[in-house]
Amino acid sequence: MIRPLLSLGLLACAAMVLALGLGSVTVPLPDLWQVVQGEGSALNRTLLMDLRLPRTLAAFATGGLLAVAGALMQVLLRNPLADPYVLGLSGGAAVGALLAMLAGMGTLLISGSAFAGALLATLLVFGLAHGSGSWTPSRLLLTGVVVAAGWGAVITLMLAITPSYKLPGMLYWLMGDVSYARTPWPAMIVLVFSIVLIMPLARNLNVLARGPMQAAALGVAVRPLEWTIYLLASLLTATAVTTAGSIGFVGLIVPHMLRLVLGNDQRIILPASALAGGTLLVLADTLARTAIAPEQLPVGVITALLGVPTFLYLLHRSR
Repeated sequence: MIRPLLSLGLLACAAMVLALGLGSVTVPLPDLWQVVQGEGSALNRTLLMDLRLPRTLAAFATGGLLAVAGALMQVLLRNPLADPYVLGLSGGAAVGALLAMLAGMGTLLISGSAFAGALLATLLVFGLAHGSGSWTPSRLLLTGVVVAAGWGAVITLMLAITPSYKLPGMLYWLMGDVSYARTPWPAMIVLVFSIVLIMPLARNLNVLARGPMQAAALGVAVRPLEWTIYLLASLLTATAVTTAGSIGFVGLIVPHMLRLVLGNDQRIILPASALAGGTLLVLADTLARTAIAPEQLPVGVITALLGVPTFLYLLHRSR
């Protein structure tokens, strides 16, 4: 259990070092080490400590949040295609955040609005998919796609009535752009808090993954556990959207790939998802910064290019 987490932790550290060193201005490893020791040139200290380090930490926290949210949704719904982006949670959070931005609200209210939007999207998708029967993978997936399309229409309407001077930043934010992250610490705190909160429930999640009837027969309080997952997944998605905009497919790719390698024990999958999701988004953001440097791509473009073929492959396998 410890060995894969240690390996992922070392991989995350390597990705962060790579992200700090690469960019429009390359910082060699010896110069990077000098900055870590409090030495080095003033230019390198400003570049690394004030610009690249906060962005790298924000990317890691955002990727970890999305991956853990995806892992929780896939356990809850017993569906490897479940993901905050595909099911419309990211769209609901984006609508809530954009409404707060247009109203000129502060950062705390923007985060609260994003959480409310994600929670509304969660209840809407699950309520419509459940109907008078039970969830099925195809029914849930189709409902999520339709709800996500509805949120997309609302976002388009909001962009159409937004003053022109606000449009460039909003568009980049909607495509997913870590460069607009003000500070990584709220997202990092939420990520650590969520892992600490959910790890004692990992055994119950392993039982729930077999089905609610089996979980109830084994003494698991199914309904409170499901609501805990609903709220936590909404909080994680809202925090990620507030930090870096709408970034898709991280919550789909990472948990599924980890299950193929590590099995389906949530005691390993959940912390591993946080580490692997953060590493993936750090590497994707590094590629977005360096692919056409000095110009930068939104990191959501990179994750979409990775996620779309993966999603189609998983959809084909689910047949």
